[in-house]
Amino acid sequence: MDSAREASRITVLTGAGMSAESGIATFRDAQSGLWKDFDPKDLASPEGWLADSDLVWGWYRWRAELVRRSEPNAGHMALARWQARAHVDIATQNVDDLHERAGAEVLSHVHGSLFEPYCSDCGARAQFDSAADAPTQADQRVPPPECPLCGGLIRPGAVWFGESLPEAAWEAAEGAVRAADLVLVVGTSGVVYPFAGLPAIARSAGATVVEINPVETEVSDMADHRWRTTAAVGLPALVAQL
Repeated sequence: MDSAREASRITVLTGAGMSAESGIATFRDAQSGLWKDFDPKDLASPEGWLADSDLVWGWYRWRAELVRRSEPNAGHMALARWQARAHVDIATQNVDDLHERAGAEVLSHVHGSLFEPYCSDCGARAQFDSAADAPTQADQRVPPPECPLCGGLIRPGAVWFGESLPEAAWEAAEGAVRAADLVLVVGTSGVVYPFAGLPAIARSAGATVVEINPVETEVSDMADHRWRTTAAVGLPALVAQL
């Protein structure tokens, strides 16, 4: 708690566990994870897109609609309150918009966004059609729309396995952890690199690293302090004491 009170610059790194209490499934949970019924290569890789773009587009439209129907949880709201009175940078792996809907500003969506699709050929940004057109089943095939500029297929805005991270987003996240006095690692499993390497970068730069996660993770040994609780419980308690 003292390190949080004394820090002049804080960076919060969030993963799928941050949004789990909003009802958004994590990827790797054995019972409800998003990969429970699908092979990641089929839905989150350039190869999967080339093999069946209708399935991929439909699945991401389905996911986006689930997020639209979800609400920010108490953890999201606490970060927004903290950010309003302190220098708090948020870098997230999450492709949802729950931080923003809670009133926070996100420095970096390192893995892209569900709500920023773009042309697979020319890169032009696009928008989803009406939510009324969203599929109701995860495996429902939906043909992706065509780019009005070049005729290419509009693809999801999430970063897929085997793709490079957006350079500006990664540089912003790395810069934030290098400049921080305190880095919170919230709800990430720590298995997806290079994001999982950010706590180690923070430690090497002299920051205090605090993990908030109900379970042991691959980045737990990088943390100076480990708090075994969830984002929606731990973050409001932390911010209330500051």
